[in-house]
Amino acid sequence: MTTTKEGVLLGVVGPCSAGKSTLTAKLREHGINIKQIAQEHSYVKDMWRRLANPDILIFLQVSYPIAQERRRLSWGPKEYEVQQHRLRDAREYADFYLDTDKLTPEEIFLKVLEFIREDK
Repeated sequence: MTTTKEGVLLGVVGPCSAGKSTLTAKLREHGINIKQIAQEHSYVKDMWRRLANPDILIFLQVSYPIAQERRRLSWGPKEYEVQQHRLRDAREYADFYLDTDKLTPEEIFLKVLEFIREDK
């Protein structure tokens, strides 16, 4: 089992279809204390901090075209830009930023795991 320092909480934010749910589930399977934060749906710019106040904040990015490929979204590019705006504070304060466009779920997991191990 791979764990972070005891008591360390990771938070993960990003636009819809960036891979947050999949990453969260995979890290939990490995004993990592992580919270998925739905910042992209909140008008409160630092909702990520209010909901979780994580010790380490991970930002997963995805472009609109790739998000549509991954999961047929019921909204268009304008709503995607709204999500990007809502995520600006989290993006600025993220400890780790990862563009997931060209990555598989396993590659995302491994890159985040590598970052966590280096951060110890």
